[in-house]
Amino acid sequence: MIATIINVITVVLGGTIGTLFGNKIRPEFSTSIMKVMGFITACIGIQSAAGTMNFLVVVLSLVIGTLIGMLLKLDDRINGAGDWAKSKLANTPLGKGPFGDAVVTCFMLFCIGSMTILGSIRAGLDHDYSILFTKSVMDFISATAFSSALGAGVIFSAIPLFIFQGALTLLAGAAEPILTPDVINEMSAVGGPIFLAMAFNIIGIGKEHFKVGDMLPGIFLPIAFVPLLKAVGLF
Repeated sequence: MIATIINVITVVLGGTIGTLFGNKIRPEFSTSIMKVMGFITACIGIQSAAGTMNFLVVVLSLVIGTLIGMLLKLDDRINGAGDWAKSKLANTPLGKGPFGDAVVTCFMLFCIGSMTILGSIRAGLDHDYSILFTKSVMDFISATAFSSALGAGVIFSAIPLFIFQGALTLLAGAAEPILTPDVINEMSAVGGPIFLAMAFNIIGIGKEHFKVGDMLPGIFLPIAFVPLLKAVGLF
């Protein structure tokens, strides 16, 4: 768990630095930075989605995952928690930015990818922390950049990061047979359209706000769909 704890610290530190210094940036510059981070998020989404080896997995995972998220009202719950946290920080330098979008965007950025999954498994099985230490440095830079545009919600993304990455590390022995290279690849690919939806929200494209939180369960459904489609010869 030591590598995950260090990773969480780097996210909190980077998010705090970005939020505090972001408050000192002139409004027109803040708007430009937010648009840039939105485009970066879109690029990550396109790159992730393009890596799929079977688009049917992406479609099934997103559709069914979104239905699950809607039934659980995940987006409303995430934004409700974000609004509560923002109200508590309203009179502090940390009380700015779209909390819900920031938490979900950075949860995706920090948690959904081969470095997180493989690094956690290696840390749990072999006590090899090299991947997660490298990821910590990258996450520090990303947290600083994103928090300068999105605010303190980036800091709070450290909570789901700790839960997700820590659980993978502790359960590495059980997770390794399930999280095959194909499954990891498709989990990342499912994240692609979600990144794009987040980018649209950050930039302000479209009349309606995408309920990205409702889409999150889809990330984990390739664990079921990849072996299922392989069994019926569709993968």
